[in-house]
Amino acid sequence: MRATIMYGAGDVRVENVPDAAIKEPTDAVVRVVLSCVCGSDLWPYGSLAASDHGRRMGHEFLGVIEDLGSDVQGFRRGDLVVAPFVWSDNTCDFCREGLQTSCRHGGQWGHNLDGGQGEAVRVPQAQGTLVKLPVGEDSPLLPSLLTLSDVLCTGHHAAVTAGVNPRTTVTVIGDGAVGLSAVIAAKRLGAERILLMGRHKDRTDLGLEFGATDIIAERGDDGIERIRELTGGDGTHMVLECVGTQDAINTAIAAVRDGGAIGRVGAAQYTDVPMNFGTVMRNITLTGGVAPARAYIEELMPDILSGTIQPGKVFDHTVALDDVAAGYRAMADREALKVLIRP
Repeated sequence: MRATIMYGAGDVRVENVPDAAIKEPTDAVVRVVLSCVCGSDLWPYGSLAASDHGRRMGHEFLGVIEDLGSDVQGFRRGDLVVAPFVWSDNTCDFCREGLQTSCRHGGQWGHNLDGGQGEAVRVPQAQGTLVKLPVGEDSPLLPSLLTLSDVLCTGHHAAVTAGVNPRTTVTVIGDGAVGLSAVIAAKRLGAERILLMGRHKDRTDLGLEFGATDIIAERGDDGIERIRELTGGDGTHMVLECVGTQDAINTAIAAVRDGGAIGRVGAAQYTDVPMNFGTVMRNITLTGGVAPARAYIEELMPDILSGTIQPGKVFDHTVALDDVAAGYRAMADREALKVLIRP
């Protein structure tokens, strides 16, 4: 079968690899119908050290079950399913607490395993990982349902962990797919005002459509000053940090209101968090982390099926699997917000 392999920074290839196959009785094999390039894929795309063996890519996919291990219950061949970006048994103590990203028997796609950017995937712990979709392969809802694999759930995690509710104001840092998903999440949870920090008009226009009330194009000190102007000098109750850079976390801490909370889900590209004594004394909370997408899929899916939310609009570029390198380039060059892959 064909699959995406990254051999180093900027070096993405689609090559023949061994076919996905059942190895354990808890496995399933899923033929990929849709996958995509994640913003987090751009970090290795820009910095991965060159190697001879490469790294399988892709952690967001939905598809059709083609084979099932003998221990997998509740699914049949032919079922259309979505997979969260971390596989898990969904039964261990961490999973029962809604933290499937810490599953005692789980793992990540592409780490000595198939990646989602390919023709098929072997899914370990299939019964706990996969979620059946009540639509067909030709449904126009598939791009939106694909966001349940990662970005929608990640934006939702930022909002939930920060405690967004109808009495709160929110700043979202980042106009990428996760940031726009965080706008959807904040709107869905009833935030009374949503400030979106971003400077790409096509993206911020989509943010307004998703529910943002204000757009802040300024960055750094100017952006913080603008937030305070719009909030009477206090900042917002919650800040959802969806970028992952040092500047983003600095902005989040400066923009949050005393007693507020920061939900950070951007893939961290920093090691130091400026939580000095003065910051701590402001009674702010820093929360968030890797989103347990599996915990949120059933909650969010009905709003997609009903058309209440349309997160699939974050996909503004589509490529065939053999053209996935062009998809990476388009996202890295900011010519695409999020790239959909059709094998």
